[in-house]
Amino acid sequence: MKKPYKTEDEWRARLSPEAYQVCRLQGTEPPFSGKYDDCKSTGIYRCICCDSMLFDSEHKFDSGSGWPSFFRTINSDTVELRNDQSHGMIRVEVVCANCEAHLGHVFNDGPQPTGQRYCINSVALNLDSEE
Repeated sequence: MKKPYKTEDEWRARLSPEAYQVCRLQGTEPPFSGKYDDCKSTGIYRCICCDSMLFDSEHKFDSGSGWPSFFRTINSDTVELRNDQSHGMIRVEVVCANCEAHLGHVFNDGPQPTGQRYCINSVALNLDSEE
C-alpha cells in the first residue's frame, strides 16, 4: 500500500492538536487520560491518520499502564518497529506501516501467547466498533 504523504499543514488541518502532537511529533498522552484505556467495546482499532486497521479488541488487555495495551497487531504488516533512544531510554517505537504515525511503544512484558505489550496512545486510534 502506498504511504499517504501530507504536508505538516495538511496533518495539522486533519488532526486534533493532541493527535498531531502524538502522531506526527512522537508525543505521548498522559497515562489514564485516553478514551480507550478502559474501553471494553469490541471492534477494530484503526490509525487516526490514515484509517489502517492496526489492532483487534480481542487482543486488548488491561496492563494497568494507563494506555490501551494489545498483545498483538492485526497482522505483522500493520506496524513498523523502530529503535527509540529519546528521553534517556532505550525503547521500541511502534509506527503505522502505512503513514508512519507514531502510535506508542512495544515492550516484552505482555501476556502469552506473544509476551508483548503494545502500549498505544488512545489519541492515535479510532475504534471501528461492532456495538
